[in-house]
Amino acid sequence: MKNRLTTAQPTKAMRRRVPPGIVTLAAMAVLAAVAPASAAKQARQPAEAVAQRQAGDPIMAIVSIKSQQVTFYDADGWILRAPVSTGTTGRETPAGVFAVVEKDKDHRSTMYDDAWMPNMQRITWNGIALHGGPLPGYAASHGCVRMPFGFAENLFDKTYIGMRVIISPHDTVPTDIAHPSLFVPKPEAIAAAPRLADKLSVEADEATRAADEAKKAASAAAKEAASLPAALRKLEQQKARADAELAFADKTLANAKNDQARAKAEELKQKAATKAADAATQLDAAKAAAQPKRDAVAATKDAAKASAARKADAVKAATDAKLAGEPVSVYISRSTQKLYVRRNTHKPAPDGGGEVFDTSIEVPVTIRNPEQPIGTHIFTAMAKSATGLRWSVVTIENGDEARNALDRITIPQDVWDRIGPTALPRSSIIISDEPLSSETNYRTEFVAVLSDQPQGGFITRKPTAPAMIASDDGWDNGGNGFGFFYQRDPYVQPANPRRQRGQYQYYQSTEPMQRSWW
Repeated sequence: MKNRLTTAQPTKAMRRRVPPGIVTLAAMAVLAAVAPASAAKQARQPAEAVAQRQAGDPIMAIVSIKSQQVTFYDADGWILRAPVSTGTTGRETPAGVFAVVEKDKDHRSTMYDDAWMPNMQRITWNGIALHGGPLPGYAASHGCVRMPFGFAENLFDKTYIGMRVIISPHDTVPTDIAHPSLFVPKPEAIAAAPRLADKLSVEADEATRAADEAKKAASAAAKEAASLPAALRKLEQQKARADAELAFADKTLANAKNDQARAKAEELKQKAATKAADAATQLDAAKAAAQPKRDAVAATKDAAKASAARKADAVKAATDAKLAGEPVSVYISRSTQKLYVRRNTHKPAPDGGGEVFDTSIEVPVTIRNPEQPIGTHIFTAMAKSATGLRWSVVTIENGDEARNALDRITIPQDVWDRIGPTALPRSSIIISDEPLSSETNYRTEFVAVLSDQPQGGFITRKPTAPAMIASDDGWDNGGNGFGFFYQRDPYVQPANPRRQRGQYQYYQSTEPMQRSWW
């Protein structure tokens, strides 16, 4: 017994001498071992933050999927930050380049059982948006970017249709850049733009009225001449019958057997000859009268075509001049070897929702070493500078360094001359390996997603209907260059990719949607 007590005492004393910190660490280890798997997702959330300075209008938002954070930038740097919740596994928020296309203060989901999505700012028409929602501390949405409710509400009135939204798989920030391929505006061109737009608008109105009058004249001439073929056919048939009667009279006279029969046949022939001569005279007169009318139809038709061409040229010039007062966005795709230009017309879309973007420029572009990756780089004119514009770049996919990407691009001179001299702050040039998504249409700026990143929240949504593109065949009520729409099948990235052996194949999902938040 003594030995047992002697042995136990040191053990008890040793336990009393264990430092408290070790006990605490041991307890924490035990708790960590038994914590539920979901707790592992709940990494420390980024805190909401507001820059301690006077903020300007936001130019872009960058969402980091890695850090679950959104940051808004004005011309001088970041102004707002907040935690977010992006798409969960299988419903991932697509990484790529977007812009705000619609805003709805009190939005209700049409996909998820009328779920409330307050202060919604849509970035694709198939349903990806930024909006207020619950933030569990990890990616949990069905593809949208949830923001804190209060943050989303305070932000709502600060943004605008066309504001750039960049969703990056990793953390990235805008960095300053200067390069000769970035637009350098001409102050005199910018100063002259409003006067030029007014002048060309008047000329476009006049050309439109002239084209309408020419079209009416051509229509009237065609209407007047429309009855000519039937009238001439009737006279030709009348002459043919008269000629047939004359031929019959000749035959009757030749077959007469006596004087009485010959006299009767002679009388019949004279009447038939007179009738045939009258029919021929009427036909010749009708043909002579018809020719000036036919000439008038041809002349007024040619005049209408020429007038319509002048109208189209005038409308195009007026549209370009009017759009010169808007920031310009350029997208250059290594995949399609094309350059696309967008400018917001601020005209409501005719089929409801959003605004119409001008899509009149789409041209081939030269890319040096087109077989080599170029990455995805978003160059943005942040503000005016002493030399023109101060630019930044955000890279979300490293195929090539941003400066090298610009070096590899040759922008056609006519495009440069058309949009460069009047480039304004918030203008952008995007260079990417990716084609434009088929979600890009006349109601969007650009939509391009990174094909090597998960897109579950994008591919499980019903694609937007085929793009309708605004034509420039109209002015004012005719459209101010945006009155008519036609189907277009550009080289675009299909809407619904499904990953297969490392690549994305595209399909429309038939998987039932869970009822939840985006």
